[in-house]
Amino acid sequence: MENVKLAIVYYSMGGTNYQMAKWAAEAAKEAGAEVRVLQVQELAPQSVIDANPTWKAQVEATKDVPVAASDDLEWADAIIFSVPTRFGNMPSQMKQFLDIQGGLWANGKTVNKVVSAMTSAQNPHGGQEATLLSLYTSMMHWGAIIATPGYTDPVLFAAGGNPYGTSVTVGQDGKMIEDVEAAVKHQAKRTVSVAEWVKKGNQ
Repeated sequence: MENVKLAIVYYSMGGTNYQMAKWAAEAAKEAGAEVRVLQVQELAPQSVIDANPTWKAQVEATKDVPVAASDDLEWADAIIFSVPTRFGNMPSQMKQFLDIQGGLWANGKTVNKVVSAMTSAQNPHGGQEATLLSLYTSMMHWGAIIATPGYTDPVLFAAGGNPYGTSVTVGQDGKMIEDVEAAVKHQAKRTVSVAEWVKKGNQ
């Protein structure tokens, strides 16, 4: 059986969700997956980005990361989303990316994709779980197979114990408060494992 193809699709304004995407990629490659790390298209005006030094630096630092496209989703057996919380929901940049996949969906190309998601917020009760659940609602419409971490490994408790997907609190200094690297890597490997089962079952 050929290796699982994993697309890690992220949006990151301050770098947190990009870092989580990189940890996920590292673990998925260790698990034998072929990985693409992709960012969604930025929608904010350049003037707004330029007015925020952290955001501007992040855009500059990731200018060579490919922008996610429908072809990447069609290629992938599995998808991991890494998104920050915006008022208890996913950012508009990620929402638009999902919204323009109607062609893939209509042609049955999203069915049985194995998906999982991670998030971040500035406080523990800032909508982290709600963000993941809102994203998973779209995935149910896609006919995707949602692979949450649940409580499948003790590392999840050290990271805050979010069963829907790894989530991290980001302090005012822009740094992660909880140590979530191990939880992210476990979630990525679990997603690859579930995708292997599905891929094998479809052969």
